[in-house]
Amino acid sequence: MSSTSLKCCINPSILSADFVNLQAELARIANADAVHVDVMDNRFVPNLTIGLPVVERIQQVSPVPLDAHLMIADVDRWAPLYADAGLDSVTFHVEASDAPIKLARELRARGAKAGMALRPATAVEPYLDMLPELDMLLIMTVEPGFGGQAFLDVTLPKIRRARAAIEGSGVNVAIQVDGGITEETITRAAEAGANIFVAGSAVYGKESPEAAIDALRARGQLAFASRV
Repeated sequence: MSSTSLKCCINPSILSADFVNLQAELARIANADAVHVDVMDNRFVPNLTIGLPVVERIQQVSPVPLDAHLMIADVDRWAPLYADAGLDSVTFHVEASDAPIKLARELRARGAKAGMALRPATAVEPYLDMLPELDMLLIMTVEPGFGGQAFLDVTLPKIRRARAAIEGSGVNVAIQVDGGITEETITRAAEAGANIFVAGSAVYGKESPEAAIDALRARGQLAFASRV
């Protein structure tokens, strides 16, 4: 697949949603490509959010597919259970996995897309041979753990190198970015080669989340298509 024909996707993060009214908050993003669910255990990252039982319930009521981002320790044990819950995509941090290739294959075998996440300071080069095992590479553009952080421009060269490697190998792997995505930073991330964007306050902080999703998607698509 030519990279210029890739569709840019907006996956709003429910970390910025009202957890008391989560089903209603999901309905407000029905035009999203997926809903990004951050799972944190206060071990791999210094924050605690939700776990498998809540994610299973979200899966039952969400109008769009679920994209889980597991910021947890012992991910080799837990990630397959999220795939078993019927999620469209399950992403694990390579820093938390003892056997990332085995885990990626297990996720795919259980029916989920396999995503692998890298912290901002984790180099992508040691994992380029893994690309055929993945459906998505998540390059964190903030330190994982908390929403509302500023986009780290230092990650842009890594996104470019990852996109070049993907195009050079001919594999169909999406590049997702997560952290500090706004109407301004999405342009830089897309120009670098990202095509899936996690947005929290840039969606849920707007009067119309649906309109915000459409605007972000249009900006991302324009910037991605204009890459040289």
